[in-house]
Amino acid sequence: MRKIYYLKTCDTCKRILKTIPNLDTFVLQDIKESPITVKQLEEIHALTGSYETLFSKRAKLYKEMGLKNETLSEPDFKRYILEHYTFLNRPVILADGKAFVGNSPKVIEAAIAFVS
Repeated sequence: MRKIYYLKTCDTCKRILKTIPNLDTFVLQDIKESPITVKQLEEIHALTGSYETLFSKRAKLYKEMGLKNETLSEPDFKRYILEHYTFLNRPVILADGKAFVGNSPKVIEAAIAFVS
């Protein structure tokens, strides 16, 4: 399965999508229009092994809710990701049993190399 969870209003996601080879072989899911389900999140978690990896500490709500001052557990990270789409570290690129999470150049280069 090849899938990308992204936000279509995010300029970084748009820029990254343009660099992904064979993009037409991926199913794209805008997480604002089609929120991530518990099952989908659990499938991604099975590949990454961590909800914290999937959690965006850059999200505006993270600071607004004072979460940076709290010690969050794996169930907390999962709950927040399911409560609000901005907590998902994006894009999440799933390709042939591997997951690439986030927008760091290193992660994107690895994803591009893997799907090429």
